[in-house]
Amino acid sequence: MNEHHPECGCQEYQKVTRRQFLGTGSAAVLAATAPAWLPKVVFAEDDFDRDVLVFIYLRGGCDGLSMCVPYAEDRYYALRPTIAIPRPDSGDPNHAIDLNGFFGFPPAMSPLMTAYNAGHLCVIQASGIIEGNRSHFDNQEFSEKGAWDSHLDTGWLARHLMTIPPLIPSPILRAAGIGAISLPTSLLGAGLSLPIQNPSTFGLKGAASTKALRLQYLDYLYDLVGDPLHAAAINTQNTLAMLGAINFTGYVPAGGAVYPSSGFGNSLKSSAALIREEVGVEAITIDLGGWDTHSDQDPVDGYMSTVMGSLAAGLAAFHLDLASAGMNRVTTIVMSEFGRNVAENASAGTDHGYGNVMFVMGEHISGGQVMTQWPGLDPGELYQGQDLAITIDYRDILAEVVQQRLGNNQLSQIFPDFTPNFQGVTISDPPPVMAMRHLETIPVPEQVPMYDFENAGSLPDLAPPPPEVFNKIMNMNQNRRKPPRSSAY
Repeated sequence: MNEHHPECGCQEYQKVTRRQFLGTGSAAVLAATAPAWLPKVVFAEDDFDRDVLVFIYLRGGCDGLSMCVPYAEDRYYALRPTIAIPRPDSGDPNHAIDLNGFFGFPPAMSPLMTAYNAGHLCVIQASGIIEGNRSHFDNQEFSEKGAWDSHLDTGWLARHLMTIPPLIPSPILRAAGIGAISLPTSLLGAGLSLPIQNPSTFGLKGAASTKALRLQYLDYLYDLVGDPLHAAAINTQNTLAMLGAINFTGYVPAGGAVYPSSGFGNSLKSSAALIREEVGVEAITIDLGGWDTHSDQDPVDGYMSTVMGSLAAGLAAFHLDLASAGMNRVTTIVMSEFGRNVAENASAGTDHGYGNVMFVMGEHISGGQVMTQWPGLDPGELYQGQDLAITIDYRDILAEVVQQRLGNNQLSQIFPDFTPNFQGVTISDPPPVMAMRHLETIPVPEQVPMYDFENAGSLPDLAPPPPEVFNKIMNMNQNRRKPPRSSAY
């Protein structure tokens, strides 16, 4: 869910949102048709011990120095006289929560202490996109592609899915952009992947009494053009039926978890419902916007505190929900396109920076620590004299999770021209296999008698095409040579 906050966004970021929408709107159609051209992969019967990945992108460039506070650095306070988080021993009621004697969480991030103390949350400080610049558009695009290469037209998460068999035989949906109106860049090129803005309302609009007939009519129309469009239409209908069988609206989180009543909270709640149904979804992406804090940042009790609180409360509920339900095969990664300047600006905010923070959460993550090769904040240690330096490439973290938790060692294809250096963010011992339920157990809507479209004058609640158009379609259907359906996947 990209909860955009225009009051804290720069002009470039607002343009990026429109540009991304225009650039990826048609990509969802391309991704939906991808199975027809992908190489056929053979499903491994024992391939059930991989994690589901939830990839959360904080759009706008979050201030990692407010989210993981280096309170032991005097320079942090010297460069941020009005927006710094007070030290844990300051006596200030809004003091930082100590993590390891050097770093701390701001009060707004306190809901994450349960996962941190349980050893399920790892904080990676001074990480980011080494080749990056200070452009929202560039950094978001290339970080989601997994390489600083303008010629790539697929996302890193899509390439992961392309190079590994599905979790279950004949899946309907392998990946979803929850809360999205277009497929995120990280999933561009992935087969069986869809943007699903709201899973509880995702479906064909109109009267319920004629829904089945209208679906059949759409299938008939797409059948006229053959594959890959017809295959995409059939898969979309299967996805609608699958999602319609899951009670997203009445979903009850486990362990008494309470999700925030926000778009982000609802996206996480829907993701938990989808994961717990075990229908073969392997990757979920969620966006959370509002991090472009050029002015009035106020991470203590103002704007940024609210945004951080929404993130932390949502992640805490997600962790409690899945842990209480015994779903120990989920890894969550949180990242942003860049950090912010170390020094606050004249508007009590921070401008675009470089090094930043990442979070990785899961029961098989080496958590309860701040992982860092801390570069320091002295003048000679700052990147270009103004930003936190990057000492851990974000792909080191992604690649380790992909190989160690998602079971895919094709890292050279997922992250081209990059050799990862694993940082030890995952627990090496493989967890027990989680039994996955087969899709046959999902309730299937009652079969509706086939409607004779060719002899029908009209459809209930569906305006027929003009007679001349309908006759033209019929003639095309009778005269055309139907191409053979591809069996490749």
